[in-house]
Amino acid sequence: MTEPLRPLALATLAIAATLAVYAAARVVQRRTGSVLLHPVLVAIVTLILALRGMGIGYAEYQRGGRLLGFWLGPAVVALGLPLYRQMEEIGRRRRAVLLSLLAGSAVGVVTATGTALLFGASSQVVRSLASRSVTTPIAMAISARVGGLPPLSAAVVILSGILGAVAGPPLLRVMDIRSRTAWGIAMGASAHGVGTARAAEEGDTEAASSGLAIGIMGVFTAVMAPLVIWALAELEWIGPMVFASG
Repeated sequence: MTEPLRPLALATLAIAATLAVYAAARVVQRRTGSVLLHPVLVAIVTLILALRGMGIGYAEYQRGGRLLGFWLGPAVVALGLPLYRQMEEIGRRRRAVLLSLLAGSAVGVVTATGTALLFGASSQVVRSLASRSVTTPIAMAISARVGGLPPLSAAVVILSGILGAVAGPPLLRVMDIRSRTAWGIAMGASAHGVGTARAAEEGDTEAASSGLAIGIMGVFTAVMAPLVIWALAELEWIGPMVFASG
């Protein structure tokens, strides 16, 4: 009876441990006030160390972790509520919003793939980084389609989100960005879901515009990333362009 129960026990432990560590990390950040102790970063590092210490592999952890990961998609969809509430405010700036996100998508894809090429990364790594500028579920789907490694794409997106959530607000204040819509757009476009959670702490307009940025960046990048990868393949800077099936 013990062995059949082990997968279920590990799945339950993974869910409980992830939630507990994240909750504790939030308390630590509130008490210390340190922007470097971001709850997502602290939770990731703590869980990695704990899993290594207990000799539990990632595949075993994922028996429960994937149940939490499932909610990434619904969480992105739920961002439509603050967007609906602020539609009139954002609608007045629709042209500027669309142009800025189009530019952000292009810059995100080109700089990610360009940097990878500059440092001599493999073709598969370059493909994986092409979707760096969108939220995790979309990034993994794009990565799979262009022949990248979805887990690598997810890791890079999460790290980008944490970095953006930590460094974004101080940078925006130094640049004297006062528009609440621009503030949210910048956080959503650069830091994805983690950045949107940070933007929500500032107000409804920031949360709505940040959520909008995630969605539009996803659409633009879903078109832009394959085009850039195709161009790089045609220039023979990476391997032949082959879309994944399914």
